[in-house]
Amino acid sequence: MEQLDRDVATAHALVIDGNPASRSTLLQNLREFGFASVKATGRLMDAREMLEQRRFDVVICDYHFENTTESGQDLLEELRREQMLPYSTVFVMVTGDATYQNVAEAAEAALDSFLIKPFSGNALFERLRESRQRKRELKDIFQAMDAKQMELAAQLCLNRFHARDLYWLYAARIGAEVLLSIKRHDEAKMLFDAVIAAKAVPWARLGVARVQLANGEVSMARRTLESLISDTPQYADSYDVMGKVQMEQGHIEEALATYRTAATITPGCILRLQHCGTLSFYAGDAPTAMQMLDRTWAMGKKSRLFDVLSMMLLAFLRFDDQDPKGLAQACEVLCHFAGTYSQSVRLRRMADLGQVLTTLLEGKTAPGVLRARELLDQIERPDFDMEAGTNTLSLWARLDAYGVDAPEYSTVVRKIAKRFAVSRASTEVLVAAVRRNEEAGAWIRETYAEIMQLAESAMQHAVRGQPKAAVERLLLNGRETGNAKLIEMAGLVAQRHRERIDGAEELISAAGTLAHRYCMPSTHIAGVRRSNRSAGGLVLRR
Repeated sequence: MEQLDRDVATAHALVIDGNPASRSTLLQNLREFGFASVKATGRLMDAREMLEQRRFDVVICDYHFENTTESGQDLLEELRREQMLPYSTVFVMVTGDATYQNVAEAAEAALDSFLIKPFSGNALFERLRESRQRKRELKDIFQAMDAKQMELAAQLCLNRFHARDLYWLYAARIGAEVLLSIKRHDEAKMLFDAVIAAKAVPWARLGVARVQLANGEVSMARRTLESLISDTPQYADSYDVMGKVQMEQGHIEEALATYRTAATITPGCILRLQHCGTLSFYAGDAPTAMQMLDRTWAMGKKSRLFDVLSMMLLAFLRFDDQDPKGLAQACEVLCHFAGTYSQSVRLRRMADLGQVLTTLLEGKTAPGVLRARELLDQIERPDFDMEAGTNTLSLWARLDAYGVDAPEYSTVVRKIAKRFAVSRASTEVLVAAVRRNEEAGAWIRETYAEIMQLAESAMQHAVRGQPKAAVERLLLNGRETGNAKLIEMAGLVAQRHRERIDGAEELISAAGTLAHRYCMPSTHIAGVRRSNRSAGGLVLRR
Protein backbone atom coordinates (compact mmCIF):
# COMPACT_ATOMS: atom_id res chain seq x y z
CA MET A 1 0.00 0.00 0.00
CA GLU A 2 1.21 3.54 -0.74
CA GLN A 3 2.50 5.76 2.06
CA LEU A 4 -0.13 7.89 3.78
CA ASP A 5 1.65 11.20 3.16
CA ARG A 6 5.14 12.68 2.88
CA ASP A 7 5.57 13.10 6.66
CA VAL A 8 4.37 9.70 7.82
CA ALA A 9 7.90 8.21 7.87
CA THR A 10 8.68 10.33 10.95
CA ALA A 11 5.23 10.07 12.61
CA HIS A 12 4.31 8.14 15.76
CA ALA A 13 0.96 6.40 16.27
CA LEU A 14 -0.85 4.82 19.22
CA VAL A 15 -3.58 2.17 19.03
CA ILE A 16 -5.92 1.78 22.03
CA ASP A 17 -8.17 -1.26 21.61
CA GLY A 18 -9.16 -3.93 24.10
CA ASN A 19 -9.77 -6.54 21.41
CA PRO A 20 -6.47 -8.32 20.56
CA ALA A 21 -7.53 -9.19 17.01
CA SER A 22 -8.73 -5.67 16.23
CA ARG A 23 -5.63 -4.19 17.84
CA SER A 24 -3.37 -6.42 15.74
CA THR A 25 -5.16 -5.46 12.53
CA LEU A 26 -4.85 -1.74 13.27
CA LEU A 27 -1.16 -2.13 14.06
CA GLN A 28 -0.62 -3.88 10.74
CA ASN A 29 -2.60 -1.21 8.87
CA LEU A 30 -0.57 1.63 10.36
CA ARG A 31 2.73 -0.06 9.63
CA GLU A 32 1.64 -0.58 6.02
CA PHE A 33 0.75 3.13 5.82
CA GLY A 34 4.40 3.91 6.63
CA PHE A 35 4.36 5.14 10.25
CA ALA A 36 7.84 5.27 11.81
CA SER A 37 6.64 3.99 15.19
CA VAL A 38 3.42 2.30 16.23
CA LYS A 39 2.59 1.43 19.84
CA ALA A 40 -0.50 -0.28 21.24
CA THR A 41 -2.31 -1.01 24.48
CA GLY A 42 -5.53 -2.72 25.44
CA ARG A 43 -6.18 -0.66 28.59
CA LEU A 44 -7.33 2.95 28.90
CA MET A 45 -5.36 3.45 32.10
CA ASP A 46 -2.13 2.54 30.32
CA ALA A 47 -3.09 4.70 27.35
CA ARG A 48 -3.62 7.73 29.57
CA GLU A 49 -0.17 7.27 31.07
CA MET A 50 1.44 6.86 27.64
CA LEU A 51 -0.27 9.99 26.33
CA GLU A 52 0.85 11.97 29.37
CA GLN A 53 4.46 10.91 28.84
CA ARG A 54 4.93 11.52 25.12
CA ARG A 55 3.43 13.10 22.03
CA PHE A 56 1.74 11.01 19.33
CA ASP A 57 0.88 12.23 15.84
CA VAL A 58 -2.06 9.81 15.47
CA VAL A 59 -4.21 8.08 18.08
CA ILE A 60 -6.75 5.41 17.10
CA CYS A 61 -9.00 4.49 20.01
CA ASP A 62 -11.89 2.08 20.41
CA TYR A 63 -15.04 3.44 22.01
CA HIS A 64 -16.00 0.43 24.13
CA PHE A 65 -13.82 -1.50 26.60
CA GLU A 66 -14.82 -4.64 28.45
CA ASN A 67 -14.80 -4.83 32.26
CA THR A 68 -14.66 -1.07 32.80
CA THR A 69 -17.14 1.78 33.03
CA GLU A 70 -14.74 4.07 31.17
CA SER A 71 -14.96 4.57 27.43
CA GLY A 72 -12.67 5.91 24.75
CA GLN A 73 -14.91 8.97 24.72
CA ASP A 74 -14.16 9.59 28.41
CA LEU A 75 -10.44 9.47 27.69
CA LEU A 76 -10.73 11.85 24.74
CA GLU A 77 -12.80 14.40 26.66
CA GLU A 78 -10.42 14.32 29.61
CA LEU A 79 -7.35 14.79 27.43
CA ARG A 80 -8.96 17.68 25.53
CA ARG A 81 -10.23 19.35 28.68
CA GLU A 82 -6.83 19.18 30.40
CA GLN A 83 -4.98 20.23 27.21
CA MET A 84 -2.93 17.04 27.28
CA LEU A 85 -3.71 16.17 23.65
CA PRO A 86 -2.13 18.62 21.18
CA TYR A 87 -4.43 20.03 18.52
CA SER A 88 -1.94 18.77 15.94
CA THR A 89 -2.61 15.16 16.99
CA VAL A 90 -5.13 13.26 14.87
CA PHE A 91 -7.59 11.35 17.09
CA VAL A 92 -9.77 8.72 15.41
CA MET A 93 -12.50 6.84 17.29
CA VAL A 94 -13.58 3.37 16.14
CA THR A 95 -16.64 1.52 17.41
CA GLY A 96 -19.15 -1.17 16.64
CA ASP A 97 -21.96 1.01 18.03
CA ALA A 98 -23.39 3.30 15.39
CA THR A 99 -26.00 5.03 17.56
CA TYR A 100 -26.37 8.75 17.04
CA GLN A 101 -25.56 9.50 20.69
CA ASN A 102 -22.04 8.11 20.47
CA VAL A 103 -21.36 9.73 17.12
CA ALA A 104 -22.63 13.10 18.36
CA GLU A 105 -20.68 12.94 21.61
CA ALA A 106 -17.49 12.14 19.75
CA ALA A 107 -18.02 15.03 17.36
CA GLU A 108 -18.47 17.43 20.26
CA ALA A 109 -15.00 16.57 21.60
CA ALA A 110 -13.31 17.93 18.43
CA LEU A 111 -12.76 14.42 17.13
CA ASP A 112 -10.89 14.24 13.85
CA SER A 113 -12.68 11.20 12.47
CA PHE A 114 -15.01 8.35 13.40
CA LEU A 115 -15.18 4.83 11.93
CA ILE A 116 -17.85 2.18 12.42
CA LYS A 117 -16.67 -1.43 12.64
CA PRO A 118 -16.14 -3.35 10.49
CA PHE A 119 -14.18 -1.05 8.19
CA SER A 120 -11.55 -1.66 5.54
CA GLY A 121 -7.93 -0.63 5.56
CA ASN A 122 -8.73 1.68 2.65
CA ALA A 123 -11.41 3.46 4.68
CA LEU A 124 -8.97 4.02 7.54
CA PHE A 125 -6.34 5.22 5.06
CA GLU A 126 -8.68 7.83 3.57
CA ARG A 127 -9.83 9.11 6.97
CA LEU A 128 -6.27 9.49 8.20
CA ARG A 129 -5.15 11.19 5.00
CA GLU A 130 -8.00 13.70 5.17
CA SER A 131 -7.44 14.42 8.86
CA ARG A 132 -3.69 14.87 8.50
CA GLN A 133 -4.24 17.15 5.52
CA ARG A 134 -6.46 19.38 7.67
CA LYS A 135 -3.78 19.45 10.39
CA ARG A 136 -1.16 20.48 7.82
CA GLU A 137 -3.40 23.20 6.41
CA LEU A 138 -3.84 24.68 9.91
CA LYS A 139 -0.24 24.05 10.96
CA ASP A 140 0.56 27.73 11.56
CA ILE A 141 -2.29 27.95 14.08
CA PHE A 142 -1.14 24.88 16.00
CA GLN A 143 2.47 26.05 16.02
CA ALA A 144 1.44 29.39 17.49
CA MET A 145 -0.55 27.61 20.18
CA ASP A 146 2.33 25.28 21.03
CA ALA A 147 4.56 28.36 21.39
CA LYS A 148 1.94 29.93 23.71
CA GLN A 149 1.47 32.76 21.19
CA MET A 150 -2.27 32.88 21.71
CA GLU A 151 -2.81 36.34 20.24
CA LEU A 152 -1.17 35.18 17.01
CA ALA A 153 -3.16 31.92 17.01
CA ALA A 154 -6.39 33.85 17.50
CA GLN A 155 -5.60 36.23 14.64
CA LEU A 156 -4.76 33.36 12.28
CA CYS A 157 -8.08 31.72 13.10
CA LEU A 158 -9.97 34.98 12.58
CA ASN A 159 -8.23 35.54 9.23
CA ARG A 160 -9.26 32.11 8.00
CA PHE A 161 -12.79 32.57 9.33
CA HIS A 162 -13.34 35.96 7.68
CA ALA A 163 -11.83 34.77 4.37
CA ARG A 164 -13.87 31.55 4.53
CA ASP A 165 -10.68 29.69 3.64
CA LEU A 166 -10.44 25.91 3.65
CA TYR A 167 -11.46 24.46 7.04
CA TRP A 168 -12.76 27.84 8.24
CA LEU A 169 -15.41 26.24 10.48
CA TYR A 170 -12.82 24.06 12.21
CA ALA A 171 -10.60 27.13 12.63
CA ALA A 172 -13.55 29.03 14.07
CA ARG A 173 -13.93 26.48 16.83
CA ILE A 174 -10.25 26.64 17.72
CA GLY A 175 -10.26 30.43 17.50
CA ALA A 176 -13.28 30.76 19.76
CA GLU A 177 -11.58 28.72 22.46
CA VAL A 178 -8.35 30.70 22.14
CA LEU A 179 -10.17 34.05 22.24
CA LEU A 180 -12.08 32.94 25.32
CA SER A 181 -8.83 31.96 27.04
CA ILE A 182 -7.27 35.40 26.40
CA LYS A 183 -10.46 37.18 27.51
CA ARG A 184 -11.46 38.61 24.13
CA HIS A 185 -15.00 37.60 24.96
CA ASP A 186 -16.93 39.55 22.33
CA GLU A 187 -14.91 38.10 19.46
CA ALA A 188 -15.19 34.60 20.95
CA LYS A 189 -18.96 34.95 21.10
CA MET A 190 -19.00 36.14 17.50
CA LEU A 191 -17.26 32.93 16.39
CA PHE A 192 -19.46 30.71 18.54
CA ASP A 193 -22.57 32.43 17.14
CA ALA A 194 -21.29 32.03 13.60
CA VAL A 195 -20.73 28.31 14.10
CA ILE A 196 -24.20 27.94 15.58
CA ALA A 197 -25.66 29.65 12.52
CA ALA A 198 -23.66 27.48 10.13
CA LYS A 199 -24.00 24.25 12.03
CA ALA A 200 -26.05 24.28 15.24
CA VAL A 201 -23.78 22.15 17.41
CA PRO A 202 -23.98 21.95 21.19
CA TRP A 203 -20.33 22.87 21.82
CA ALA A 204 -20.88 26.28 20.20
CA ARG A 205 -23.93 26.93 22.38
CA LEU A 206 -21.84 25.89 25.36
CA GLY A 207 -19.18 28.36 24.23
CA VAL A 208 -21.74 31.16 24.34
CA ALA A 209 -22.60 30.19 27.92
CA ARG A 210 -18.91 30.21 28.87
CA VAL A 211 -18.50 33.69 27.41
CA GLN A 212 -21.54 34.90 29.33
CA LEU A 213 -20.13 33.48 32.55
CA ALA A 214 -16.71 35.02 31.89
CA ASN A 215 -18.44 38.39 31.45
CA GLY A 216 -20.18 38.01 34.81
CA GLU A 217 -23.60 37.39 33.21
CA VAL A 218 -24.26 34.42 35.50
CA SER A 219 -28.07 34.34 35.22
CA MET A 220 -27.93 34.61 31.43
CA ALA A 221 -25.35 31.80 31.29
CA ARG A 222 -27.63 29.66 33.40
CA ARG A 223 -30.55 30.18 31.02
CA THR A 224 -28.37 29.29 28.04
CA LEU A 225 -27.22 26.12 29.78
CA GLU A 226 -30.71 25.11 30.86
CA SER A 227 -31.83 25.33 27.23
CA LEU A 228 -28.78 23.38 26.03
CA ILE A 229 -29.21 20.63 28.64
CA SER A 230 -32.89 20.36 27.78
CA ASP A 231 -32.07 19.87 24.09
CA THR A 232 -29.01 17.60 24.52
CA PRO A 233 -29.20 15.98 27.98
CA GLN A 234 -26.31 13.58 27.25
CA TYR A 235 -23.78 16.36 26.52
CA ALA A 236 -21.62 16.01 29.64
CA ASP A 237 -19.55 19.19 29.19
CA SER A 238 -22.65 21.34 29.64
CA TYR A 239 -23.09 19.95 33.17
CA ASP A 240 -19.52 20.95 34.02
CA VAL A 241 -20.22 24.58 33.18
CA MET A 242 -23.64 24.46 34.84
CA GLY A 243 -21.95 23.23 38.02
CA LYS A 244 -19.59 26.17 37.78
CA VAL A 245 -22.54 28.57 37.44
CA GLN A 246 -24.30 27.03 40.43
CA MET A 247 -21.17 27.36 42.55
CA GLU A 248 -20.84 31.01 41.49
CA GLN A 249 -24.38 31.43 42.82
CA GLY A 250 -23.46 29.67 46.07
CA HIS A 251 -25.69 26.63 45.48
CA ILE A 252 -23.44 23.74 46.53
CA GLU A 253 -26.23 21.14 46.68
CA GLU A 254 -27.39 22.01 43.16
CA ALA A 255 -23.83 21.86 41.85
CA LEU A 256 -23.32 18.47 43.47
CA ALA A 257 -26.45 17.09 41.79
CA THR A 258 -25.23 18.47 38.46
CA TYR A 259 -21.78 16.92 38.79
CA ARG A 260 -23.36 13.61 39.76
CA THR A 261 -25.28 13.68 36.50
CA ALA A 262 -22.08 14.38 34.57
CA ALA A 263 -20.29 11.55 36.37
CA THR A 264 -23.15 9.19 35.55
CA ILE A 265 -22.86 10.06 31.86
CA THR A 266 -19.07 9.56 31.92
CA PRO A 267 -18.36 7.18 34.84
CA GLY A 268 -14.71 6.77 33.92
CA CYS A 269 -13.82 10.47 34.06
CA ILE A 270 -11.34 11.16 36.88
CA LEU A 271 -12.06 14.89 37.01
CA ARG A 272 -15.81 14.46 37.40
CA LEU A 273 -15.30 11.89 40.13
CA GLN A 274 -13.16 14.46 41.92
CA HIS A 275 -15.88 17.06 41.47
CA CYS A 276 -18.45 14.76 43.04
CA GLY A 277 -16.18 13.62 45.84
CA THR A 278 -15.12 17.14 46.75
CA LEU A 279 -18.61 18.60 46.76
CA SER A 280 -20.04 15.56 48.56
CA PHE A 281 -17.48 16.22 51.29
CA TYR A 282 -18.54 19.86 51.62
CA ALA A 283 -22.22 18.94 51.41
CA GLY A 284 -21.77 16.60 54.39
CA ASP A 285 -22.48 13.39 52.42
CA ALA A 286 -19.58 11.39 53.85
CA PRO A 287 -20.45 7.96 52.35
CA THR A 288 -20.67 9.34 48.81
CA ALA A 289 -17.56 11.45 49.30
CA MET A 290 -15.61 8.41 50.53
CA GLN A 291 -16.79 6.28 47.61
CA MET A 292 -16.03 8.90 44.96
CA LEU A 293 -12.66 9.92 46.36
CA ASP A 294 -11.56 6.29 46.80
CA ARG A 295 -12.47 5.63 43.16
CA THR A 296 -10.60 8.76 42.12
CA TRP A 297 -7.43 7.49 43.78
CA ALA A 298 -7.82 3.99 42.35
CA MET A 299 -8.23 5.34 38.82
CA GLY A 300 -5.94 8.35 38.94
CA LYS A 301 -2.97 7.49 41.16
CA LYS A 302 -0.67 7.41 38.12
CA SER A 303 -2.29 10.32 36.33
CA ARG A 304 -1.39 13.99 36.39
CA LEU A 305 -5.13 14.66 36.54
CA PHE A 306 -5.24 13.43 40.15
CA ASP A 307 -5.38 16.27 42.66
CA VAL A 308 -3.89 15.60 46.10
CA LEU A 309 -6.75 17.47 47.77
CA SER A 310 -8.78 14.30 47.18
CA MET A 311 -6.45 12.48 49.58
CA MET A 312 -6.59 15.35 52.09
CA LEU A 313 -10.38 15.06 52.18
CA LEU A 314 -10.10 11.28 52.50
CA ALA A 315 -7.82 11.82 55.51
CA PHE A 316 -10.54 13.91 57.18
CA LEU A 317 -13.17 11.27 56.42
CA ARG A 318 -11.06 8.41 57.75
CA PHE A 319 -10.33 10.43 60.86
CA ASP A 320 -14.09 10.87 61.33
CA ASP A 321 -14.51 7.08 61.01
CA GLN A 322 -11.79 6.54 63.63
CA ASP A 323 -9.95 4.44 61.06
CA PRO A 324 -6.23 4.55 61.99
CA LYS A 325 -5.16 2.25 59.17
CA GLY A 326 -7.06 4.19 56.52
CA LEU A 327 -5.80 7.51 57.91
CA ALA A 328 -2.23 6.23 57.91
CA GLN A 329 -2.54 5.24 54.24
CA ALA A 330 -3.93 8.66 53.32
CA CYS A 331 -1.18 10.47 55.24
CA GLU A 332 1.45 8.29 53.61
CA VAL A 333 0.24 9.49 50.20
CA LEU A 334 0.23 13.12 51.38
CA CYS A 335 3.78 12.81 52.69
CA HIS A 336 4.90 11.08 49.50
CA PHE A 337 3.64 13.94 47.34
CA ALA A 338 5.07 16.56 49.72
CA GLY A 339 8.45 14.82 49.55
CA THR A 340 8.38 14.34 45.79
CA TYR A 341 7.50 18.01 45.20
CA SER A 342 9.49 19.49 48.06
CA GLN A 343 9.11 23.08 46.81
CA SER A 344 5.32 22.96 47.12
CA VAL A 345 4.09 24.83 50.19
CA ARG A 346 0.59 23.61 49.38
CA LEU A 347 1.53 19.92 49.62
CA ARG A 348 3.64 20.45 52.74
CA ARG A 349 0.67 22.16 54.37
CA MET A 350 -1.59 19.20 53.59
CA ALA A 351 0.95 16.75 54.98
CA ASP A 352 1.14 18.84 58.18
CA LEU A 353 -2.65 18.73 58.57
CA GLY A 354 -2.60 14.99 58.05
CA GLN A 355 0.01 14.65 60.78
CA VAL A 356 -2.20 16.60 63.20
CA LEU A 357 -5.06 14.19 62.48
CA THR A 358 -2.78 11.20 63.03
CA THR A 359 -1.48 12.60 66.33
CA LEU A 360 -5.01 13.19 67.60
CA LEU A 361 -6.24 9.73 66.55
CA GLU A 362 -3.30 8.20 68.40
CA GLY A 363 -4.66 9.77 71.58
CA LYS A 364 -1.97 12.46 71.81
CA THR A 365 -4.39 15.32 72.30
CA ALA A 366 -2.10 18.00 73.74
CA PRO A 367 0.64 17.82 71.06
CA GLY A 368 -1.99 17.50 68.32
CA VAL A 369 -3.86 20.63 69.38
CA LEU A 370 -0.58 22.48 69.94
CA ARG A 371 0.52 21.72 66.38
CA ALA A 372 -2.87 22.83 65.05
CA ARG A 373 -2.38 26.16 66.84
CA GLU A 374 1.14 26.54 65.46
CA LEU A 375 -0.14 26.14 61.90
CA LEU A 376 -2.43 29.15 62.40
CA ASP A 377 0.62 31.41 62.02
CA GLN A 378 0.39 30.77 58.28
CA ILE A 379 -2.95 32.55 57.85
CA GLU A 380 -1.28 35.90 57.21
CA ARG A 381 1.07 34.52 54.57
CA PRO A 382 0.48 35.45 50.90
CA ASP A 383 0.55 31.76 49.90
CA PHE A 384 -2.22 30.92 52.37
CA ASP A 385 -5.06 30.73 49.87
CA MET A 386 -8.71 29.79 50.20
CA GLU A 387 -7.97 26.10 49.84
CA ALA A 388 -5.64 26.36 52.83
CA GLY A 389 -8.36 28.28 54.65
CA THR A 390 -11.05 25.66 54.06
CA ASN A 391 -8.68 22.82 55.00
CA THR A 392 -7.77 24.64 58.20
CA LEU A 393 -11.45 25.14 59.00
CA SER A 394 -12.09 21.47 58.29
CA LEU A 395 -9.43 20.59 60.88
CA TRP A 396 -10.67 23.02 63.52
CA ALA A 397 -14.26 21.88 63.03
CA ARG A 398 -13.03 18.53 64.38
CA LEU A 399 -11.14 19.90 67.40
CA ASP A 400 -14.17 20.58 69.60
CA ALA A 401 -13.87 17.04 70.94
CA TYR A 402 -10.27 17.71 71.93
CA GLY A 403 -10.62 20.53 74.43
CA VAL A 404 -10.75 23.58 72.14
CA ASP A 405 -13.21 26.06 73.62
CA ALA A 406 -15.76 28.09 71.68
CA PRO A 407 -14.03 31.49 72.01
CA GLU A 408 -10.78 30.17 70.52
CA TYR A 409 -12.65 28.38 67.73
CA SER A 410 -14.65 31.53 67.01
CA THR A 411 -11.45 33.57 66.70
CA VAL A 412 -9.98 31.13 64.18
CA VAL A 413 -13.16 30.94 62.12
CA ARG A 414 -13.68 34.71 62.01
CA LYS A 415 -10.03 35.37 61.12
CA ILE A 416 -10.20 33.05 58.11
CA ALA A 417 -13.64 34.35 57.13
CA LYS A 418 -12.41 37.96 57.20
CA ARG A 419 -9.87 37.11 54.57
CA PHE A 420 -11.84 34.78 52.31
CA ALA A 421 -15.52 35.75 52.62
CA VAL A 422 -15.47 37.80 49.40
CA SER A 423 -18.85 36.76 47.98
CA ARG A 424 -21.93 34.75 48.86
CA ALA A 425 -20.47 31.78 47.02
CA SER A 426 -17.16 31.80 48.91
CA THR A 427 -19.04 32.35 52.16
CA GLU A 428 -21.12 29.23 51.60
CA VAL A 429 -17.99 27.21 50.85
CA LEU A 430 -16.50 28.36 54.16
CA VAL A 431 -19.73 27.40 55.93
CA ALA A 432 -19.52 23.97 54.30
CA ALA A 433 -15.93 23.59 55.53
CA VAL A 434 -17.06 23.90 59.17
CA ARG A 435 -19.40 20.96 58.55
CA ARG A 436 -22.44 23.25 58.39
CA ASN A 437 -22.34 23.75 62.14
CA GLU A 438 -25.01 26.36 62.88
CA GLU A 439 -22.95 28.37 65.36
CA ALA A 440 -19.76 28.39 63.28
CA GLY A 441 -21.79 29.09 60.14
CA ALA A 442 -23.34 32.09 61.87
CA TRP A 443 -19.87 33.44 62.70
CA ILE A 444 -18.87 33.19 59.02
CA ARG A 445 -22.03 34.85 57.73
CA GLU A 446 -21.73 37.60 60.35
CA THR A 447 -18.16 38.22 59.24
CA TYR A 448 -19.23 38.41 55.59
CA ALA A 449 -21.90 40.93 56.57
CA GLU A 450 -19.23 42.96 58.36
CA ILE A 451 -17.07 42.93 55.21
CA MET A 452 -20.03 44.11 53.14
CA GLN A 453 -20.70 46.85 55.68
CA LEU A 454 -17.08 48.00 55.50
CA ALA A 455 -17.33 48.16 51.70
CA GLU A 456 -20.64 50.04 51.79
CA SER A 457 -19.40 52.50 54.42
CA ALA A 458 -16.28 53.27 52.39
CA MET A 459 -18.25 53.74 49.18
CA GLN A 460 -20.45 56.31 50.86
CA HIS A 461 -17.47 58.65 50.71
CA ALA A 462 -17.36 58.21 46.93
CA VAL A 463 -21.09 58.87 46.68
CA ARG A 464 -20.55 62.13 48.59
CA GLY A 465 -17.84 63.19 46.14
CA GLN A 466 -14.88 62.08 48.26
CA PRO A 467 -13.33 59.21 46.24
CA LYS A 468 -9.91 59.60 47.87
CA ALA A 469 -11.42 59.01 51.31
CA ALA A 470 -13.21 55.94 49.93
CA VAL A 471 -9.97 54.49 48.55
CA GLU A 472 -8.07 55.20 51.76
CA ARG A 473 -10.76 53.54 53.88
CA LEU A 474 -10.85 50.48 51.59
CA LEU A 475 -7.07 50.19 51.69
CA LEU A 476 -7.04 50.44 55.48
CA ASN A 477 -9.69 47.75 55.83
CA GLY A 478 -7.99 45.64 53.18
CA ARG A 479 -4.69 45.71 55.09
CA GLU A 480 -6.43 44.74 58.31
CA THR A 481 -8.43 41.84 56.86
CA GLY A 482 -6.54 40.73 53.74
CA ASN A 483 -9.96 40.56 52.07
CA ALA A 484 -9.65 40.58 48.28
CA LYS A 485 -13.01 42.27 47.73
CA LEU A 486 -12.02 45.36 49.71
CA ILE A 487 -8.58 45.51 48.09
CA GLU A 488 -9.89 45.17 44.55
CA MET A 489 -12.60 47.77 45.20
CA ALA A 490 -9.88 50.19 46.35
CA GLY A 491 -7.98 49.70 43.10
CA LEU A 492 -11.09 50.05 40.95
CA VAL A 493 -12.28 53.25 42.66
CA ALA A 494 -8.79 54.77 42.43
CA GLN A 495 -8.63 53.93 38.71
CA ARG A 496 -12.13 55.25 38.02
CA HIS A 497 -11.55 58.58 39.78
CA ARG A 498 -7.80 59.00 39.24
CA GLU A 499 -8.23 62.45 37.66
CA ARG A 500 -10.09 63.70 40.74
CA ILE A 501 -7.77 62.20 43.37
CA ASP A 502 -4.57 63.86 44.54
CA GLY A 503 -1.84 61.23 44.72
CA ALA A 504 -3.95 58.76 42.76
CA GLU A 505 -0.93 56.90 41.38
CA GLU A 506 0.39 56.28 44.87
CA LEU A 507 -2.98 54.88 45.95
CA ILE A 508 -3.21 52.70 42.84
CA SER A 509 0.27 51.39 43.57
CA ALA A 510 -0.69 50.64 47.19
CA ALA A 511 -3.76 48.73 46.01
CA GLY A 512 -1.60 46.78 43.56
CA THR A 513 0.85 45.85 46.30
CA LEU A 514 -1.96 44.57 48.51
CA ALA A 515 -3.54 42.72 45.59
CA HIS A 516 -0.23 41.00 44.88
CA ARG A 517 -0.08 39.89 48.51
CA TYR A 518 -3.66 38.84 49.13
CA CYS A 519 -5.46 38.36 45.80
CA MET A 520 -3.78 35.08 44.96
CA PRO A 521 -4.22 33.33 41.62
CA SER A 522 -6.75 30.52 41.60
CA THR A 523 -5.86 27.21 43.25
CA HIS A 524 -6.93 24.03 41.52
CA ILE A 525 -8.56 21.43 43.69
CA ALA A 526 -9.93 18.18 42.43
CA GLY A 527 -10.93 19.62 39.11
CA VAL A 528 -12.52 22.55 40.88
CA ARG A 529 -10.77 25.88 41.25
CA ARG A 530 -11.10 28.12 44.29
CA SER A 531 -10.20 31.73 43.82
CA ASN A 532 -9.23 34.31 46.42
CA ARG A 533 -10.40 37.01 44.08
CA SER A 534 -13.64 38.78 44.75
CA ALA A 535 -15.32 36.94 41.88
CA GLY A 536 -15.03 34.13 44.37
CA GLY A 537 -16.73 30.78 44.41
CA LEU A 538 -15.77 27.49 42.86
CA VAL A 539 -15.22 27.19 39.17
CA LEU A 540 -14.23 24.31 36.95
CA ARG A 541 -10.75 23.82 35.81
CA ARG A 542 -10.45 24.24 32.08
